[in-house]
Amino acid sequence: MDPHSRLSQFNQRTPKAGPFSPSVRFEPTQKVTLDKYTKAYSSSMPSDSPLFTSRPIATNSRVKQDEQFKKDMFLAYVNKAIREKLNGHSKDFDDVVDQFSPNKSTLAPTVSSLQLRIWLSALSHVLSRLERRHAPLVEAIVRLPWSTMDAVFVKSYIVFIGMLISARPEYLSLVLNRIAMGFTYQSGLLAVTSNLEGSTPLTRRVIYDRQHTLLEHLLNLVPTLPSSLAPLLVRNFPHKRQPQAAHVAYIRNLLRITEYCDELSERVLGLIVDRALMVDVEIQVELEELEDAEPTDGELFEFDPFDTIIGQEGNSSDDEDVDDSLSDLSSDASSDSDAEDTPMDTRHVHDMVSKLDAILKLVFDHFNKLHSSILTVVPSSPSIHPTTTHDRDPQSHEPHTLLAIQFHTLLAIFDRSILRTFKSRYTQFLLFWYASLHPEFSDLFLGLLVDKALFGSASASSVERAAASSYIGSFVSRAQFIDREGARRAVKVLCAFLGAHLDAVEAGNAASNNHSVFYAVVQSVFLVFCFRWRDLQEEPDEQEVGRKIWISELGVVQRVITSDLNPLKVCSQNVVHQFARIAQATDFTYCFSILEANKRTPYPVFAGVAPGSAGPEDLHTFFPFDPFKLPRSGEYIQGVYREWAAVAIDDEEEEDEDDLIEEDSTFNEWEHGQGGSCIPITASKRGESDDDGLGASFGGMSISPARTRTVAMAISVS
Repeated sequence: MDPHSRLSQFNQRTPKAGPFSPSVRFEPTQKVTLDKYTKAYSSSMPSDSPLFTSRPIATNSRVKQDEQFKKDMFLAYVNKAIREKLNGHSKDFDDVVDQFSPNKSTLAPTVSSLQLRIWLSALSHVLSRLERRHAPLVEAIVRLPWSTMDAVFVKSYIVFIGMLISARPEYLSLVLNRIAMGFTYQSGLLAVTSNLEGSTPLTRRVIYDRQHTLLEHLLNLVPTLPSSLAPLLVRNFPHKRQPQAAHVAYIRNLLRITEYCDELSERVLGLIVDRALMVDVEIQVELEELEDAEPTDGELFEFDPFDTIIGQEGNSSDDEDVDDSLSDLSSDASSDSDAEDTPMDTRHVHDMVSKLDAILKLVFDHFNKLHSSILTVVPSSPSIHPTTTHDRDPQSHEPHTLLAIQFHTLLAIFDRSILRTFKSRYTQFLLFWYASLHPEFSDLFLGLLVDKALFGSASASSVERAAASSYIGSFVSRAQFIDREGARRAVKVLCAFLGAHLDAVEAGNAASNNHSVFYAVVQSVFLVFCFRWRDLQEEPDEQEVGRKIWISELGVVQRVITSDLNPLKVCSQNVVHQFARIAQATDFTYCFSILEANKRTPYPVFAGVAPGSAGPEDLHTFFPFDPFKLPRSGEYIQGVYREWAAVAIDDEEEEDEDDLIEEDSTFNEWEHGQGGSCIPITASKRGESDDDGLGASFGGMSISPARTRTVAMAISVS
């Protein structure tokens, strides 16, 4: 018999190896699912048998084959969609875009994160083929609420965005703008509801951490990224009318960026200071009014917005004005014209003060963290007051390079913004505290002020020079870290300028008839004398024990107060009266006869006062380092700030002088706030001033002549 015959006996037995026979291979077989197999297997064994264990039937190789097959299918579909889109057929392309488009009502993705990862894996193979007509797909991927999804997808997304920017750099601006928006407080509200797939509820801290991880990844790929990111950070900064939580969240994120991107440190710090100034100048009431008014909800802001869970913030008043469009939340969407017309009530002022307090506290914390991390000092009890720095030899430890760089950055911001803002009340204390970290910093700060005030270039206006003079007097008077020699050097320089100016006036060589800088310098000398007169005395010889001997440079002060410029008439009457008291008590000079005569004399023509006007309108002098009353950020200032009570003379109030130094009725009725707003003093407040004398008002002094847009606000003090 033919062994190859179909009827051969050799073909009646199933071979041990090789393919099935054709008759068996194509026979219809019953489909057995995994569920049926599991049920059949479980029914054959008791459920309580210790030998029974459930385990997957499919092997790892089979699972990998299935995943690879699925990826190949997705890749083929993406290739087809990209190709057809270029040919004018967009149906498949639109289907791919819809995979990344969130639900319009819930803002959640319409597909699972696992499927989205497969789509991203497929798209990563065609990134170089994406053209301008494929931009809707890239925009949909960038708008995806990826930071609220599971950790595995977040990792895949960050890798994909890095590949996208490497292959198509034109999408960098789109991605960076989305990252900057992700740092805002409102981004968490619009991102997605928490628990997309039953995961643990997410806090804003986790969301922001993921945004920073993506930004750090892109910084490693694109060295020129900071230049593109900086204007986007400015654009998304919260408007000053936004709630406090919005400012806290965004500023904390900005300061964190500076920790891993040094190129943005100056821009970010300048941005924060500029916006703090905007809030600062809007505070138009006196500190006493703010202290005595009833507390509001804005002062009770103590929770950390980073620890709030997405979707569980509650219906707070801070979120009522949140718009669905993130573009409207930027500082560019300004309504300054409407804001100027909004009446400023006490509650609004309290909210603004609390907001400024939170902003300054964040910046102080940032500076203190840098100082604590890089400055090597002897371990001691933890304190936020850097007063221990001056207990050491200044030459033994030079300031660290990072501290010095940060200080020069802050000094440049002061020269550019703070010095030219005459309504600010608190923002300048950032530089005040930073200068206390090392004697070299305070010397550099005073050097800048002296150069601006006394040796100002042609570009410096008289108003700016007068402001710098006010900063000198206030800084030397209030800074505890300015030692005896530092105060004496500052007074010597100021007195030398006064002598030279008087010589020029007597010789007829004065630069102009407007002597606002001269009056500002005189006022600074008066102020420094009131606070630091003990440091301005020389050590007496044995033959002169019991006599007060002053530094020789102070001799020009007697010449100043008796000159035709008559600074006792033009300068702040609060400072003048206090100087007169202390000068008499310390046997320095006697001014009360001139003060009494000034009540009957007009302002000198040198002051630039128009005939018939009430005072020197062009004298832009103020005291920038008035007592710091913000509760939270004030903790940094307490240890380095000199209060008036610590230097006041005990016997400065004498009954025989009360009639001579009585202030004008106009000054009694009005105190000029720094913003130019006039606040009526109530009867109770006038009574307190009469009882305490000028020393009380001097301790809380806030004097700045009203210049523009005087607003009378009647706020009663209980």
